[in-house]
Amino acid sequence: MLATLCGAVYLAVALVAAEMQSSRWQAYYLTRLDRRLSYRVRAGPSDAIRFPGHGPYDLRLGYAQLPRFTHRLAREGFDVASQARISPEMARLMDRGWFAPYPEKNQAGLRLLDCDGLALYRRRFPRLAYADFRAIPPVLVNSLLFIEDHDLLDTAHPMRNPAIDWRRFSRALLDQGLHLLDRNHPTPGGSTLATQIEKYRHSPGGRTVSRMEKLRQMASASVRAYLDGENTLSYRQHIVLTYFNTVPLAARAGHGAIEGIGDGLALWYGEDFHRVNQVLRRAPGAPGVNPRRTLAQARAYKEALSLIIAQRGPSFYLQHDMTALGKLTDHYLELLAKAGVIAPQLRDAALALPLQLAPAPNHRAALSFVTRKAVTGLRTRLSTLLGVDTLYHLDRLDLSASTSIDRAAQNAITAALMRARTPAGARAAGIYGVQMLRPADDPGRLRISFTLYEHRGDANWLRVQADTVDEPFDLNRDARLNLGSTAKLRTLTTYLEIVTALHRRYASLSPAALRRLKLAPEDALSRWAVDYLMHAPNASLPQMLGAAMQRRYSANPGEAFATGGGLQRFHNFAKWENSQIFTVQAAFQNSVNLVFVRLMRDIVRYEILRIDPTVDQWLAARQSPQRQAYLARFADMEGSEFLRRFYRAYHGKTPDDALDLLLQNKWGTPVRLATALRTVEPAASEAQFARAMRRRLPATYRGLSDRDLQTLYTKYDIDHFSLNDRAYLVGVHPLELWLVAYLHAHPGASLAQVLRVSHAPREEAYAWLFKARSRAGQTNRIRHLLEIGAFQRIDRDWRRLGYPFGTLTPSLATAIGASGDRPAALAQLIGLILNHGVQWPAESVRNLQFAGGTPYETNFARRPTRGARLLPAAVADTLHRALLSVVDGGTAIGLRGVFDTAGGKTGTGTQTFSVYAPGGRLIATHAINRSATFVFFVGNRLFGSITAYVHEPYASRYTFTSAMAVQLLRSVAPIVKAMAAPHDAPTPLACHG
Repeated sequence: MLATLCGAVYLAVALVAAEMQSSRWQAYYLTRLDRRLSYRVRAGPSDAIRFPGHGPYDLRLGYAQLPRFTHRLAREGFDVASQARISPEMARLMDRGWFAPYPEKNQAGLRLLDCDGLALYRRRFPRLAYADFRAIPPVLVNSLLFIEDHDLLDTAHPMRNPAIDWRRFSRALLDQGLHLLDRNHPTPGGSTLATQIEKYRHSPGGRTVSRMEKLRQMASASVRAYLDGENTLSYRQHIVLTYFNTVPLAARAGHGAIEGIGDGLALWYGEDFHRVNQVLRRAPGAPGVNPRRTLAQARAYKEALSLIIAQRGPSFYLQHDMTALGKLTDHYLELLAKAGVIAPQLRDAALALPLQLAPAPNHRAALSFVTRKAVTGLRTRLSTLLGVDTLYHLDRLDLSASTSIDRAAQNAITAALMRARTPAGARAAGIYGVQMLRPADDPGRLRISFTLYEHRGDANWLRVQADTVDEPFDLNRDARLNLGSTAKLRTLTTYLEIVTALHRRYASLSPAALRRLKLAPEDALSRWAVDYLMHAPNASLPQMLGAAMQRRYSANPGEAFATGGGLQRFHNFAKWENSQIFTVQAAFQNSVNLVFVRLMRDIVRYEILRIDPTVDQWLAARQSPQRQAYLARFADMEGSEFLRRFYRAYHGKTPDDALDLLLQNKWGTPVRLATALRTVEPAASEAQFARAMRRRLPATYRGLSDRDLQTLYTKYDIDHFSLNDRAYLVGVHPLELWLVAYLHAHPGASLAQVLRVSHAPREEAYAWLFKARSRAGQTNRIRHLLEIGAFQRIDRDWRRLGYPFGTLTPSLATAIGASGDRPAALAQLIGLILNHGVQWPAESVRNLQFAGGTPYETNFARRPTRGARLLPAAVADTLHRALLSVVDGGTAIGLRGVFDTAGGKTGTGTQTFSVYAPGGRLIATHAINRSATFVFFVGNRLFGSITAYVHEPYASRYTFTSAMAVQLLRSVAPIVKAMAAPHDAPTPLACHG
């Protein structure tokens, strides 16, 4: 019986020992388990998918965030087109907390494809990696195995489970037990390379935080080891490859997280990865080798060895204590030589060399944002779609995005724009000449941008996004520029929409009913509409819009216009226009400023009467409640604006500095200084007042007696004069004086607090406005408020049609560009017109593939959309004809005959800074920026914008107009014409996908 029991025990021990060496039963069981672990991609959202936890690998590649990405993309119009389905057995494993068993990627990153599937941009991390196991120098493989996993590549046991080294594991268990008895006893880990990889990839924070986490790593690594069958030798070699390519090695400024020996050598030591491998393949340290070669081998080997060792605490060793890393590396050099892994000559040469970090990398210095403008825009768009904080994190996602960019056209346009900034290229482009560059002008100062869209299917697809600004900044999408007369297109659109509303309102009325209407004398647009419909009672909307384009306006610049809170004068571009009367059609074609200023005035008057049809009646009544309410609103608005300006100047200043600023450039008379001091410090004693006066008074008044100062102290007490009177005596705005006093008493007051408590002083400061003798001034200010209200309505309409900013400048100058615009936004308006008033979404991303080839694979496609009608077709068609006329015989005549069909609107913008003397005399003016823009369409699919721009201090040196933008488009016409070819045409410059 005892013999049987002993035999059984012996047999069990023998079987266990054999299993620990051979892993035969593990191989048998796990191989059969792995056969049931599978996944496949099928159409539509998956009903059998799991996503990983928040391990570093899964976070970096975006696998863990896929549920959040899916939710965001659904809101942005993307649906799951296809997704992985995992087998029930894999689902069960993952539900138990095991890491997903599948062949993981050692390199991944963002990939952007153009409209035909060609590579546009690719990032792979790590950047430098070994292609296969054979590419790794044997000396590095042997050194790694000696340090981390002695028997990993043992060929005697082909079925060996690489996840468990029973000898090290048993030792680790023993050390853990001893540690319970003696807290000072060390507890080295029993991890194999396989479990280390599981740890730094998938465990939270890349750490082993518990015994259960360690078991999870071992179990997951065991399952993964047998995915390719019972023989694990090739997989064990793959473990070494994976480790060398992905081991975490801390982070460096200029790059971020570093993974893998390849990137580690390049980024920590500045080494050429390929040279290092070449050097280390030549029998390092062999006798008789050239000493110079041995030195190179020693340096390369020691640096690589230090990185293998540094993985134990990469941040500590590589970022904080290179000395400790050097000592530990030298220790292992001795051990490796003693064990015969490296030659003594290599050891000795390496010991003599110190470890020296290279300077932090500066990859950005070599990047050109010009050649990557479209890519930068696409990455920014993806970052917004996914809610990814930085482009750094975006580039590291396992993501492939199909875009709408035409790579060949993008490159060709970018090259053409860059050539145009050289003298030879500018001459070839034809941009030297009348209203363009003068012979001495430097084209190198030009910033040129170009955007082109193509309408296809249910979207406007971005094909080209190029500019010559070597910064991430995109002139097309990010700038707010004065684009001059391009604003006339928006103004004309508003005008035709008003005519459409008038047709809808009055077309059904009989001539007799129209005659009975009571219309305000100032409502020129309504009066014209009623008159037109009385004489053409059956006119259709297209007919009425055509008639509206034939209304006539004077181009005389002699009138001063009450707008923007003052009187403004405007000028035409050409003197011959000054004596002409133009139709709206001809004025748009020739871009006549004064016609559009007067047209905008009619639009503003129309909108004012839409806000309040009785405005003329109550504005004429001196004591009407509406008049008083508007005056109070004006006082509140302007007073608040003054306080904001003063607050920016005085906030944070000491009392003495605030008084210095208040009295700056003012002669310090006793009365002025006494009034300021008694207002700012009303509680100051007479003695304090006297000291302050004597300290601040100019030498001329130093002879004032104590009695004189006593008189000043008493006379200019704060209660003896109103705020306005005291401000008059000091020579400042009443609210400026009040604010200085308030901040003296409440130094930490916020702007919101100042505005909240300043109602009474604002009313007092504007008391003059409510006096009867100020009626003309009152009316002007009321009209200014009414104009602001009208522009708020106009702004609402402009923003509905894609105007990119929140407010318009409330001035008639908005009709000729004063409110600014963006080229890309204007291009969208052209697209709306080209599509007969139907807005289609402007898109640049077509499809997204996450985690391709993994059990998390999810493919998104843009959801089909329906266009939204924003303009009546008749309005869009009228605008389309007007845009055609600009090319046929107007300011863009330089393009006539270049394309089969083309139209657009030109604009020349100049933003100036002017200095005026008292009384309004102009002292100096200089240009801050100058732009030439052409927004256009070609054929029935392509539309876009081209802008040339110069900023200060160079802007004042140039006199070019929009004629240069037209000529620039002409210079790239062959590229654009090729893009406009039919989709099945054999041209590399058109998208076929």
